[in-house]
This record gives sequence, C-alpha cells and structure tokens, in this order.
Amino acid sequence: MSKKNVNDEKREDLNDINQTENEVTEEINNEQQISEDLSNEEKIKALEAEVAKYKDIMLRKAAEFENYKRRTETEQLNILKYAAESLIIKLLPTIDDLERSLSHMSEETDVQKIKEGIQLIYNNFMKTLDEQGVKKIESVGKPFNFEYHEALMQRPDDSVPPHTVLDELETGYIYKDHIIRYAKVIVSEE
Repeated sequence: MSKKNVNDEKREDLNDINQTENEVTEEINNEQQISEDLSNEEKIKALEAEVAKYKDIMLRKAAEFENYKRRTETEQLNILKYAAESLIIKLLPTIDDLERSLSHMSEETDVQKIKEGIQLIYNNFMKTLDEQGVKKIESVGKPFNFEYHEALMQRPDDSVPPHTVLDELETGYIYKDHIIRYAKVIVSEE
C-alpha cells in the first residue's frame, strides 16, 4: 500500500470515527432531550399540583373570610338591634315599682304617702339614667346658653339680669357629652 492509501484510509477511519462520535453525541443529545422532556413533564405535573394546592388554599381562605365577614356583620347588626337592652333591664325595676304603686293607689287614702312613693320611683328612675350617662340640664336661674337651651319666649323681670332663664317648660338632657334634648325655657328680657 502506498502512503496515500494509508493516509486516505486513516482519513476515512477518522471520518468514520467522527461520524460515529457525532451519531453517539446526537443520540446522547436525543436521550437528554427525551429525559429533559420527561423531567419537564414531571416538573409541569408537579407545578400543576402545586398550583392546584394553592388554589384550594386560596378558595378556602376566601370562604373563611366570607364567613368571617358575614358573622361580623350579623354581630354588628345584633349590637345595634339590642343596644338598649342593658338600659331596659335596668329600667325594669322602676316599671315594677310603678305597677305596684298603681295597684295600691286606689287603696291608699293618704296623699302624702302617694307623693312619697312617686318621688321614690322618680329618684330611682333618675339614678338609673344617671348611671347610664344621662344628665338633666339645670337651667332655671342660669344665663341663657344656646348650646343647651331653646328660648320659647321672653318675659320682663327686673329681679334677674337680662337673658337669664326664668322658667323651664321642658327639661333638657345630655347623654354623655351629646345633647339629646334642649331645655325649652323662658328667658328674661333686657
């Protein structure tokens, strides 16, 4: 064999080796691609499962929040609906006293005892209101104050300074720090 033939054969062998190497590399790449595709599919399945899990958690939390919202709305409505319950419970003994007084009033002949009984009931009633934060506006003899009083008329009176409350036609009340009814008064003229 000549040198050329040997070199040609070596070249062919090298080409064959290169071609085989390329085929092996291509096959490895194909296998890697297949394994990547499989692992991608597995990853996709895992991610889909995770998405489903978080979606379920989110739906449960949304349902819990809706239940919480509904429950607090119901509680707030009940608070508003039954807000006066404690006051009413405290007024019941006064109502009982009034009923007892009314039932015994026809039997009683002493007017003074009836007055004393009514005064006790009134004092008890005012004490209950005071405990709840309701206070009377004291007006007679005080200077007229538009924040507390509503002047219905004026009357001349030289014994007091002008714009002094002479008489109270309807008592005013303050609930905590809020006027719930202005005192209707008669005021002295200048």
